[in-house]
Order: sequence, then structure tokens, then C-alpha cells
Amino acid sequence: MTKVVGIRFRTAGKIYYFDPKDFEMEVGSHAIVETARGVEYGTVLIAPREIADDEVVQPIKPVIRVATEEDERVVSRNKEKEKEAYKICQEKIEKHGLEMKLVQAEYTFDNNKLLFYFTADGRIDFRELVKDLASVFRTRIELRQIGVRDETKILGGIGICGRELCCASYLSDFVPVSIKMAKEQNLSLNPAKISGVCGRLMCCLKNEEETYEYLNSRLPNTGDFVTTGDGLKGEVQSVSVLRQKVKVLVEVDDEKELREYEVDELKFKHRRKNTKLSAKELAQIGELEVLEEDHSVVEDDAELKSERNDRSTNREGREPRERNDRTEHGRERGKSRGRRDYQKDKEQAQNVEQENREPRQRRNNNGYYKNRNKNYHRDQTERGEKTHESRERKPAESR
Repeated sequence: MTKVVGIRFRTAGKIYYFDPKDFEMEVGSHAIVETARGVEYGTVLIAPREIADDEVVQPIKPVIRVATEEDERVVSRNKEKEKEAYKICQEKIEKHGLEMKLVQAEYTFDNNKLLFYFTADGRIDFRELVKDLASVFRTRIELRQIGVRDETKILGGIGICGRELCCASYLSDFVPVSIKMAKEQNLSLNPAKISGVCGRLMCCLKNEEETYEYLNSRLPNTGDFVTTGDGLKGEVQSVSVLRQKVKVLVEVDDEKELREYEVDELKFKHRRKNTKLSAKELAQIGELEVLEEDHSVVEDDAELKSERNDRSTNREGREPRERNDRTEHGRERGKSRGRRDYQKDKEQAQNVEQENREPRQRRNNNGYYKNRNKNYHRDQTERGEKTHESRERKPAESR
């Protein structure tokens, strides 16, 4: 067991564990601790207690001291200096013409570092800006780009529900939210109605997701056919998720009628609910798969042995005469196949010889001289040269 104290450094921020040593601290008190950013001033949210070793990432840093009145005055002075640093940084951004929106300026407790949080659409080259800020404040400067959700968390505001934003009041981490959650809760898919101040989907869609998943798993889909408790069959027209009631269009005495039933009174095929298996269950499934594979291998070996035994039995049971008949039949097939191959080769040789004997003009038409001049024969006739057709003419026709 390890003794720890939980400390948070900003509103709705993460809680970090530290070694309380022998200090007495209560929830709501303040303490000075050393972090990766330097010496910080934080608020105690978890009083000193012992927890399991596997819940803590070792080594944990110790608490320096319990905050005094002087430490609180230093924090208040830092707040005033942050406002001034914000204005100077905003002027420098406009001077350099950078497309970035400054969100917050923050000093560490010991003034060893000054952090500026900003948002931008893409990457920003702020090297010259850092040089100007370092020359003004004479301390380490860090510019950190954040997203629109982090910006809203820092600035705060009022949501469409009329209450303070969840991310700025109590959410320490941003949970993934998808449009499927809005569909599951039968909400309007209008982006203006399901988006928060930051322009992203509202984080509160996650709050009732599990409840709606369970209630929807007990209901049929719109358009499904169900059987009612009084023996009627009909089509689902609408469902009420929270009331767990279904309106079904049934046919009574050749007339269609819309009736409302409790979900327990209907018979239908329920939706499959996505179930998550534990590590122990997954290990058991893996063992079953291994056993099935071994069993299938044994069965395959048995089948192969039986096939081999059948083949050997068939070979031993054959009569010599049957073997001889098959041999003679194979010889006859070989002879006929050889005669067919010889005839095919002979016909192919005759075709080649016939093609070689064809006149040049026929080969011309088949594409042998496709790239030659198309007016080749006409030019020969105009020059008075003899062609193949002129040589075959009779003397009377030539006159």
C-alpha cells in the first residue's frame, strides 16, 4: 500500500497523486508541489490515504509544503501579471501578422516559465514571436496549441440547458462522442441542436448512452412485424423509449387499427446487444478453440488412415484379369490418341502450305501489308506495269 494525496491545479482538471509525507492536509486546502513544469500551487481534492501499489505510477514526487498566506499572495500577483502578459502577447501577434487566437497566459508559481495557449487552423511559425516575448518578459516562454474543446474548457460559459458547461465545471477528461449516440436517443440530427458552445457534439450525449442502449435493446424497430398478446400480428409504427410502449398497426375484422401495447406483451426478435468480454472469458474461449482444433486434427488423422486402408483393400481385392483389361483399354486409348494427334499435325501442315501458295493480293487483304501504300496496285496500272489480273486476260479481251 502507498500513501498518497490527490491534488488538482486548475478547475475541472486532472487529479495527480503526490507523497504527503507527514503533512496534515484536508480537502479544499492548498499545497506547494514540484511537477514537470516546475513548482506549482494546487488544491487538495483527495485527503491523504493509502491505495494499492498498482494504482500509482512510481516514483511519486513529495509535497514541498502546505501553502501559506504568502504563497496565496504570490498566486494573486501572478494572476495580475498574466493579464498584462496576455495583452502584450496579443499585440505581438498582431505585429507579426500571425493567424492564431490567443486563449490564455499562465505563469508557473515560481515565475520560472510563462505559458501561452492559442488555437489555430494549421501549423504556425512563431519563432520570431517567441524571441520578442523572451526579450520582454526575461523568462522561459512556451507557446502551446490547443483544440476548440480545450479552449471552451478554459474560457467557460453557459450551455443551451442554462447551466455551466460540463467541461468547465466537473469533466476532467473529454469523452469520445459520436452521432450514433444522438440517433440512439431519438434526437434531432440538426447540428445546431446537438452541438455545444465549442461547435462539437455535446459531451452530455454520453451521460445517458448506456440507459438508452438498454431500453432500445428491449424494443422492436419501426417497421418490424410483431405478434401481440391477443394473437394479432401487425407492423410497428412508432415506439416510446422511456415509456417502453409500442404502437402497432393490426388488422381486426378486415379493418386496420392502431393499438398501443406494452413491450412485454409483444413477441419479436430482440436486438443484439454488444457485450464486452472480460479477460478471463476471452482466455476460456481461447482454450475451447485450441481443444476444438486438436479434436479436428485427430479426426482428420483418423479419416486419412481409413482412406488409406480402403485403398489398400481395394488394391488387394482386385483380380488380375480386371487389371489386364484396364491395361489393354489404356493401350487402345493411347493408340487412338496418337492417331488423332498425327491427323491434327497433318492438317496443320497442309494449312500452312496452302497459305504460302496464296497470291500476294490475298495476303494483302489479310493484313500482311497493311502499312503499305493503299494505291500501290493503282499506281502500277497507271505506269503500264503488268499485274496479276492482266497476265490472266485472254488476247481478245486485251484488244
